[in-house]
Amino acid sequence: MRDRQHRGASPRDYSPFTPGLPVPVEFFVGRADEVRRLSDLVARSATGTLGVAFVAGERGIGKSSLAAFVRGLSDREHRALGLHTFLGGVTELEEMVRRVFDRLLKESIDKKWESKITRFFGDRIRRVGLFGVSLEFEAPDRDVRRLVHDFAPAMKSLIQAIEPDKSVVLIVLDDINGLAESEAFANWLKSLVDEIATSGSPLPLCLMLVGLEERRQSLIRLQPSLARVFDVIEIRAWSDAETEEFFRQAFESVGVTVADDALQFMARFAGGLPVLAHEIGDAAFKVDDDSLISLADAESGVLAAADIVGRKYLEPRVFRVLRSQRYLAILRKIAGKGQFFTRNDVRSRLSAAEQKVLDNFLRRMRELGVIAADPERGAGAYRFTNLLHYLYFSLEAERARASRGDESSP
Repeated sequence: MRDRQHRGASPRDYSPFTPGLPVPVEFFVGRADEVRRLSDLVARSATGTLGVAFVAGERGIGKSSLAAFVRGLSDREHRALGLHTFLGGVTELEEMVRRVFDRLLKESIDKKWESKITRFFGDRIRRVGLFGVSLEFEAPDRDVRRLVHDFAPAMKSLIQAIEPDKSVVLIVLDDINGLAESEAFANWLKSLVDEIATSGSPLPLCLMLVGLEERRQSLIRLQPSLARVFDVIEIRAWSDAETEEFFRQAFESVGVTVADDALQFMARFAGGLPVLAHEIGDAAFKVDDDSLISLADAESGVLAAADIVGRKYLEPRVFRVLRSQRYLAILRKIAGKGQFFTRNDVRSRLSAAEQKVLDNFLRRMRELGVIAADPERGAGAYRFTNLLHYLYFSLEAERARASRGDESSP
């Protein structure tokens, strides 16, 4: 378990769940095939063959957790230097490269190859933090632009500098929303692949892009040749059994037992999304007072998680619109019946007042990207655009049912 528990604290004093953060290694379940494929890709890259993976999946599905897990595994099994670089808000190649090299410096602190890295960067390093305990990449803009252009040669020189301590560099480019809309990035990536492939010189480098499937499609629209470049690893939702195993492992790690019906209830509303499983588990842990998660504890956890999930994971503009109780009431009735729905079916379950705003509601939800038309299912058919939206409204439907004292399912 975590360091805080090694400082004299009882395991039960701390929640084993980490809402909003990657899943701890000890609770990593249901990803054996994806881990194997990515680990094999890193191993192949260590022989000098460039690997380029795209880890795709819905929001909250555990893409970053998988990347972090594979990075740690690759360090142990393939002597990889893993650079997990988060690129939220980045739209320019120069900033992407700056962050990659900054991550490299920080990963090298107190490692036996640190002196090799500092010599490699020369005067482009600044010591920051209290007593200068951290390093920061600081290079003139013209040098960064040169690194963008000469990325492959720079990586080759870097790998030569850290041998034999490390045999391959794994660069994880996470949260690439901004870059996925950049034609410059799409062309740079394709050129990098071509340059390495035609150089005749092996380069032990593996790139792992992490993002929504629509980001991959955006890059392919900008540069169609990338369709052949990516080794796509699509992350699926956990099964009910895998979700229950996650809850069981997490609670058992702090000496808490979970009743079978409580496990099933929490797994139902987590819907296979690790991000929701953490929120529900954390909420249930906080209400428990006897080290046994009962069905009542699980129900309380689900109800508490609904508001937390809405505030933390819904886009602010969606959350603001849903302050309309009439709109929220409609969504609750939709989500309680499934991820796919038709206008006529929804209308039949609405009050007269709700029916009057249904068409405005459908139009607004489409504009916000919460739902989309589903022509394959016929006229007037819709679907939730992602699992997180659907599951959030399922939580809200359960909260509404509980507030009414209704024992029937939503």
